[in-house]
Amino acid sequence: MNEQQAREEMVKFGASFFQRGYATGSAGNLSMKLADGTLLATPTGSCLGDLNAERLSNVSLDGEWISGDKPSKETSFHRAIYLNNPACEAVVHLHCLYLTALSCLQGLDSRNAIKPFTPYVVMRVGDVPVVPYYRPGDNRLGEALAKLAPQYRAFLLANHGPVVVGKSLREAADNMEELEETARLIFTLGDRPIRYLTDDEIAELRR
Repeated sequence: MNEQQAREEMVKFGASFFQRGYATGSAGNLSMKLADGTLLATPTGSCLGDLNAERLSNVSLDGEWISGDKPSKETSFHRAIYLNNPACEAVVHLHCLYLTALSCLQGLDSRNAIKPFTPYVVMRVGDVPVVPYYRPGDNRLGEALAKLAPQYRAFLLANHGPVVVGKSLREAADNMEELEETARLIFTLGDRPIRYLTDDEIAELRR
């Protein structure tokens, strides 16, 4: 995929997230790695439903703003993930309803916010650790994600929302949607007894 195709793909996914209610206003941001090793990212204050392919931010992994509109301040934590997970080619961060609601709950397991009760999160994403709350743009958010990035493909930022990575923007988007639907199931089930997957069932899925 050349750079122009990557730009068009980001615009397409941003519009899809916005039109389907996964993103509202100027919330959320996307990034993907280009062939030259730099990043394409959504600009600061941009609406995912109204991205302009030619005005997307281009930044280096060191944080240098190369071209396009000014990048989102949260691009810093995207860079932290890329620098610590060489397999990562794209990052999706949204404030989608159910995952953001989940991120606001007390008592979440910091090692895995979504205890497995369907096979799909296990197969597509694995465990989803909770990152402690830091204000948006705080450098400590990137530092926390840098430590987790080598082991995980998704993260829940406390009182903020989800971050999901992938080997492509398509994979990251698909995995984000799987997580959001799983969080929706959690709230739909409410306090009803849930049959969680057993350790053996989880191990079988991971194999």
